[in-house]
Amino acid sequence: MALSKNDRRQRIKNRIRKIVTGTSSQPRLAVFRSNKEIYAQLVDDVSGETITAASSRDKEISSTKGSKVDIAALVGKSVAEKAIKAGVESITFDRGGYLYHGRVKSLAEGARGAGLKF
Repeated sequence: MALSKNDRRQRIKNRIRKIVTGTSSQPRLAVFRSNKEIYAQLVDDVSGETITAASSRDKEISSTKGSKVDIAALVGKSVAEKAIKAGVESITFDRGGYLYHGRVKSLAEGARGAGLKF
């Protein structure tokens, strides 16, 4: 029997998470993409804490108009600015089982453009 879309994504996500981990000096940028919104958070997997987060539901981002790809770039920029304020400059990217194109790629490029290295 063929896997459902969610089961397939969960398998890919587990495969990625075996390799990608976050530390306090180089946290993991985890991405979650729903049909309407996109969320990003920096996670220190060693201590199990979220350092900072941003989403398309934040007040300054939700008030802007544009396509979902444009808004994802703003979320990437926002999470990068918050990370730099928290003292983080280098991260590892966790695409969360999603393909690296569209909104996920736009978020990553927005974060790179704002100064994060990965």
